[in-house]
Amino acid sequence: MALTPTSEVMYLKGVGPQRAELLAERGIRTVEDLLGYLPFRYEDRIHFTPLREVQPGVTYTLQAEVADGGLVRYRGRAGAIYHLLVRDASGSLACKFFHGAYLEKRFRAGQRIVLHGKAEIDKYRPGRIELVNPEYELIGTGAEVDSTEVGRIVPIYEAIGSIGSRTLRRIIYAAQSAVAGALPDPLPAALRARYEFPSRGEAIAFVHFPPAEILVEALNEFRSPAHRRLIFEEFFFYQLSVALRRRRERQQPGIAFRVREPQIREALKRVLPFKPTAAQKRALAEIAGDLEKPVPMNRLLQGDVGCGKTIVALEAAAIVIENGYQAALMAPTEILAAQHYLEARRLFAASGYGVDLLVSGLKPADKRAALQRVQSGQAQLIVGTHAILEDPVGFKRLGLVVVDEQHRFGVLQRKRLIDKGQMPDVLVMTATPIPRTLSLTLYGDLDLSVIDEMPPGRAPVTTRWTREERLAGVWDFLRQEIARGRQAYVVYPVIEQSKNAESQRSLKAAMVEYERLRTAVFPNARVGLLHGRMRSEEKESVMERFRRREIDLLVSTTVIEVGVDVPNATVMVIEHADRFGLSQLHQLRGRIGRGGQKGTCILVAPETVSEDARVRLETMVATTDGFVIAETDLKLRGPGEFFGTKQHGVLGFHFANPLRDAELLELARTEAFALFENPQAEAALRRLLDSLTPDWQRRYQLAAVG
Repeated sequence: MALTPTSEVMYLKGVGPQRAELLAERGIRTVEDLLGYLPFRYEDRIHFTPLREVQPGVTYTLQAEVADGGLVRYRGRAGAIYHLLVRDASGSLACKFFHGAYLEKRFRAGQRIVLHGKAEIDKYRPGRIELVNPEYELIGTGAEVDSTEVGRIVPIYEAIGSIGSRTLRRIIYAAQSAVAGALPDPLPAALRARYEFPSRGEAIAFVHFPPAEILVEALNEFRSPAHRRLIFEEFFFYQLSVALRRRRERQQPGIAFRVREPQIREALKRVLPFKPTAAQKRALAEIAGDLEKPVPMNRLLQGDVGCGKTIVALEAAAIVIENGYQAALMAPTEILAAQHYLEARRLFAASGYGVDLLVSGLKPADKRAALQRVQSGQAQLIVGTHAILEDPVGFKRLGLVVVDEQHRFGVLQRKRLIDKGQMPDVLVMTATPIPRTLSLTLYGDLDLSVIDEMPPGRAPVTTRWTREERLAGVWDFLRQEIARGRQAYVVYPVIEQSKNAESQRSLKAAMVEYERLRTAVFPNARVGLLHGRMRSEEKESVMERFRRREIDLLVSTTVIEVGVDVPNATVMVIEHADRFGLSQLHQLRGRIGRGGQKGTCILVAPETVSEDARVRLETMVATTDGFVIAETDLKLRGPGEFFGTKQHGVLGFHFANPLRDAELLELARTEAFALFENPQAEAALRRLLDSLTPDWQRRYQLAAVG
């Protein structure tokens, strides 16, 4: 049968039903979808370096033949290293694969192989050069090798399940051959002409199988006109969907709150415990301006740990309450919810506002009473966790929804809370600083307020990196701080030890270390334990005792990452710090130095760690600036993992990268939003949306404007 761009991918040669199911899981259902799955790098398989010319410190793509291979298992513990020897006419080269048991029967002598990786000196045999954990691809045993494999610039694709790069290359080649020249072009002709972009068909052909004369280094920078066109295309339609969503939301009727009356201003003065910073004043003015408008507010409040976001959110809640409405504040953990609840009760005491806490751990009678107060309107600010989303929770007059640490909640969870009111205003908060390019991508439908300065009284925190062998000195320092009346945290990555013998030797656990520290290291101190498996009342009891200074040293897991505010805590020790993410380390460090006293954070990790871990630890030592830390974290992990989700699944991008392609993102956003903001472009917008195929509307969640 003749294939078209909209044909199901299963009908392509080499696909079939089973592979079609795997591809569908990645959103690839049609031939056109498959052609939109683009390579993440290229290899020059025209010019290979002879093995004898390989030098340490250089990254190579090499073609060779398998000579020998074997598995070496660790004695007395799990794991193994696979050693591979390859050769060509000039000589031989060793390769090493850690945790390589899966390769035991993978290679056979005589197989042709392409390897890509960095050459290094073997630290156990200084005279030998080797590739460590290289990427590899077997390309056959004889001279009959498919033209997609060697003799050209070869695209490398991210594997999809069991479908590897080599198989993807072949079926994409078949797809391109089948529908060459027939791909529809969704970008308006005027837009293509303005930026001198090639057609979509030309761009797809170039990007998948570029001409041999193109330098591979240039291709891997993704700056060719074909690459730029496809990157712009992804950004443009994503931003078009954001603009469409934003327009629809702003066409909904909202609540116009009274903001400028004297009683409102007096209410705000009663809430403030200190003089606000200029950044807090600016953020509140932006929020108040939104609250005045008769359309729903959708605003992101962003600021580093301890900058005073909660105060601003509670001021917004006070405006809403003074107008006769209720406000709801949802937090991701019970500890953070309890912290916000206590803070709100303290700040709202002079105003007499009713504040209630709704979390899963409430006793049934307390929960029933709280639900009744919420429904009657007696509870004016409701602070809680996911428990607020439950069906029994009904508000009398919900006017404002505040979501803290918003990236920990899904869009649908946020919507469930919003739906409990009649188009309430929405304020989402995050302590994860986000560069502008990612803000435009993830939160492009939200207006942005940034608190970029700390309130007075926040003491600087000094961070040190030390080895476990020096822990005795660390414990001495903690004893001195405790003797001075200060408090401290010791953080571990896991609650209890794994049954795996190797893990027991390599990873300390909070429960085990709590007993050791309590009895052997700090026998004269009051030591407490906190972890996520405790019941709600147990966790709150421990935290309350710590706040009242009845505990000197709190042994904990990352349950304290957000929402713990104990001004007297000045020291934090984080063991196995190399196992933690950079933003997590920064959040943990934010728990100390909150009371005017200088804080000290001590990261305990081996001297020899992975390169990424070294960058994380050195960054923590070098800076306390959350924006610098976020930029570094993004470069290390990429935007998908940075937000706890894979990029292709949430941002909708196969190819574009908001960090790498910031210029094209800004350009695409300007063009997309211009179609909505310029009344003269309305007809062009209608034509564009109506011209899109169902596949394109599905891909970017676009629908024709009604």
